[in-house]
Amino acid sequence: MTNFRHSPSTSLGDTGPRVSRIGLGAMGMSGMYGAADDRESTATLHAAIDAGINLVDTGDFYGAGHNELLIGKAIAERAREDVVLSVKFGALRGPDGSFAGFDGRPAAVRNSLTYSLTRLGVDHIDIYRPARLDPEVPIEDTVGAIADLVEAGYVRHIGLSEVGADTLRRAAAVHPIVDLQIEYSLLSRGIEDEILPVARELGVGITAYGVLSRGLLSDTFRAGAPTDATDFRTHSPRFQGENLTRNLRLVEALAEIAAAKGVSVAQLAIAWALHRGEDIVPVIGARSRTRLTETLDALRIALTERELTAIESATPAAAVAGERYAPAQMAALDSER
Repeated sequence: MTNFRHSPSTSLGDTGPRVSRIGLGAMGMSGMYGAADDRESTATLHAAIDAGINLVDTGDFYGAGHNELLIGKAIAERAREDVVLSVKFGALRGPDGSFAGFDGRPAAVRNSLTYSLTRLGVDHIDIYRPARLDPEVPIEDTVGAIADLVEAGYVRHIGLSEVGADTLRRAAAVHPIVDLQIEYSLLSRGIEDEILPVARELGVGITAYGVLSRGLLSDTFRAGAPTDATDFRTHSPRFQGENLTRNLRLVEALAEIAAAKGVSVAQLAIAWALHRGEDIVPVIGARSRTRLTETLDALRIALTERELTAIESATPAAAVAGERYAPAQMAALDSER
């Protein structure tokens, strides 16, 4: 049985599994943020599971399959019921690492699942979701294909990623959706206007990624911008020039609040997200045991209404400089339309 001795748990949406209050995002373990260490990544995965974190999020395109192989090798040593695997599919990539759109056709859904099951070494995926909306394929067709896989026993639950309120409604009319994975942080609060209310109306949980704004809401970049060419943040608008300078002013304001409370900026940002509701599960991309420990300690932070107000006042939405993705990637987000 999963051990939640260190990590509390919550239900993922009205129809989803019981998951740890914080999930582990594995993308950074496959080079998206620069070079990664497989040995440390594996140790971090084991430490997370030992601490009661059972929700592990990946994508079949992370490292062109490397991420699934890494996770599969690690969880082979664990009881299958101790891990809730959340897998994104559909992103098309070229041999140079470039992205070439998304494929949500039913045939592609089945094909992608087959490869993921093999790389992960499991007989089912707990939550399966398209990475983005395929503009050429009705969401009903994509979700319907996953629903067939649920009926066949290869998938337990259906999730979505970065879709808008209308798409979420249409998908939920086909099959119960347990969660919407979407960026949500002090610096990215757009879901609060329409998407979050609709998700709550439909009983859909939120698995929030980017809670630390890819490291911006931490001490990592207070000394300067990322320089590793393999780190996609080197091309992210929020990390460029004057945008970074302006955004770091917000981080400095948060740092003062964090220091007064005796916590790190990252822990304060995670604690804020946890306080937004039991239906919001932050997915944190810790790729070292040190970062994992910092993340777990955020679970112990209690924030008063006055502190929450101060935190949000320090990071007003209008003050955030730069979009969360480069223009081509923003154009692929149904959630931003």
